Amino acid sequence: MKNILLFTFILFSFVLSAQTKVYKGNSTSHFDCLYTIENEKVYRGNSTSFTDIIFTISENKVYQGNSTSFTDCRYTIKDNKVYLGRSTNFTDCIYTLKDGKVYLGNSSSFTACLLTISGGEIYHGNSTSFTDCIAKVEKSLDLALIAVLFGPY
Repeated sequence: MKNILLFTFILFSFVLSAQTKVYKGNSTSHFDCLYTIENEKVYRGNSTSFTDIIFTISENKVYQGNSTSFTDCRYTIKDNKVYLGRSTNFTDCIYTLKDGKVYLGNSSSFTACLLTISGGEIYHGNSTSFTDCIAKVEKSLDLALIAVLFGPY
């Protein structure tokens, strides 16, 4: 009986740790949850229902909804850059990822900084001011996924 309880506890702990939640602003309230990320899927809000899947992540690509079809590829991630669709052409680069920051296009100039990630918080622009916090991440999250979720494309 003890082994069954221990196994259940370990399994339950693993399931809980496999989820990452992203909250609006500085909040960690259940009601302010923007996204739940679990098993290579990004869900709307607190849901993990297949009807609420926004993106599916597979290898270095981000697909629309619950798909990994060629036609549903929205973004390709390669060498700290995010490209539109399946392209890796420099003209299709929409974000450059460098030192916890997301830059617009191929630039890494402070004037092109869209997002700054620091201490699990996502800030607007080149700021880490409390008032510029747009989201809070419960656990570590890939910078490319943050760019896809919060960038203008």
